[in-house]
Amino acid sequence: MEFDLKKQAKEEFDIKKQVKNKGLLQSEELHNYILETSVYPREAEPLKELREATENHPKSFMAAAPIAGQMISFLLKKENAKKTIEVGVFTGYSLLLTALSIPGDGKITAIDCNREAYEIGLPFIKKAGVEAKIDFVESDAHLALDNLLLNPKNEGSFDFAFVDADKPSYQHYHERLMKLVKVGGVIAYDNTLWGGGGGGTVAMAESQVPDFMKVNREAMIKLNKSLAADPRIDIAQLPLGDGITFCRRLY
Repeated sequence: MEFDLKKQAKEEFDIKKQVKNKGLLQSEELHNYILETSVYPREAEPLKELREATENHPKSFMAAAPIAGQMISFLLKKENAKKTIEVGVFTGYSLLLTALSIPGDGKITAIDCNREAYEIGLPFIKKAGVEAKIDFVESDAHLALDNLLLNPKNEGSFDFAFVDADKPSYQHYHERLMKLVKVGGVIAYDNTLWGGGGGGTVAMAESQVPDFMKVNREAMIKLNKSLAADPRIDIAQLPLGDGITFCRRLY
């Protein structure tokens, strides 16, 4: 009996140590459990249809993760965000999610250099009745953000920004978005752990990282260090999807 109690205590200690050090999201089964139990049952039908349509796209991996999307929607509703900006649209899953989460008079400035993928999501956006909330800007994001800043009224006028675009440009976007998003507003950066699959290349030795992932891995490492050291923001980095970092502007 004493042996069994010691064995049980050791097993409980090992489990608690694992949870404390690594968290729980260590298996595909648990990830799927969260999706099937909490995410998909709450996913609006147009979002589900767009997600399934995007799965047939050769670059479907570029779509925002539904598990991260649920967190974004929760935050948008909590903060009653009305004016948002999205850098990188792809087929529009996160864009549609945002449009469904903000009030009827809300507006989204959606920026992408290629409208082709957006056209895949547009029928679902129209079906959801939220197209009027979206101003799609087909442009290089650097240029589009600079153009927004040409109008002084845009400074500090956005409640929320979501960035899921070319990774080496994230730091450049950050400086522009810090002027566009209001004090107390939030900027969310997707893919900040770069390479999910239970890993995250930012924490891997460079020799273990596939060559095609190295440029973006280096960009994310630099971004993560920069955000952690930026006194103008509070941050919360979460292992959702491919990693997502929320930044709240302090001043």
